[in-house]
Amino acid sequence: MTDTSIKVLLADDERLVRSGFRLLLDLEDDITVVGEATNGAEAVELARATRPDVVLMDIRMPRLDGIRAAEQIVEMPGMDRVRILILTTYDTDENVFEALQAGASGFLLKDAGPAELLHAIRVIAAGDALLAPRVTRRLISQFTARRKAAQAGEDRLAVLTDREREVLALVAQGLSNDEIGAALFLSPATARTHVSRTMGKLGARDRAQLVAIAYQTGLCQCTEQH
Repeated sequence: MTDTSIKVLLADDERLVRSGFRLLLDLEDDITVVGEATNGAEAVELARATRPDVVLMDIRMPRLDGIRAAEQIVEMPGMDRVRILILTTYDTDENVFEALQAGASGFLLKDAGPAELLHAIRVIAAGDALLAPRVTRRLISQFTARRKAAQAGEDRLAVLTDREREVLALVAQGLSNDEIGAALFLSPATARTHVSRTMGKLGARDRAQLVAIAYQTGLCQCTEQH
């Protein structure tokens, strides 16, 4: 393991799944598997011990599910840089939204190909959110629609300027900083600054949580795209 390796913790109760992931990741020079957890409670303890860059976390596990485990990990002191990549079997899993609220930086379907998995790990490790726009927009809009639309949405967004609201809406649509800048006739650096300020004002851990907030507050209600 080099100092620049991406440290990955695997958390899945299925042995074959963990073995498959490890075989794939061990082939990569820039990724190192630092541990394997068979349940959520183990994942929390191993995360504390190994301080991984990325936790590949299954949702459904015994003792402690992946969502509760993610909550505990991101709330631990000194774990600000740890990123959670949630694994789900179905793209209609309601728990995906809860996972984003819990602090996960994104999610990946278990049937994703090797290249997609490796890309996801590197994106998450770099501090970005992994948002599959079509699936994520559908999931979030579908399940937040069931919640009370009046969940103090306006009150929560009152701290934002009009420009920051525009930026938040564009983040929710999956646009990068460069794309946001182009849409609003701003430089990428200025767009990045607006995104960072919006995250700070809303207490969002990363762009994934900004997306969740945008839908939860009713700011953005995108239809599914094909």
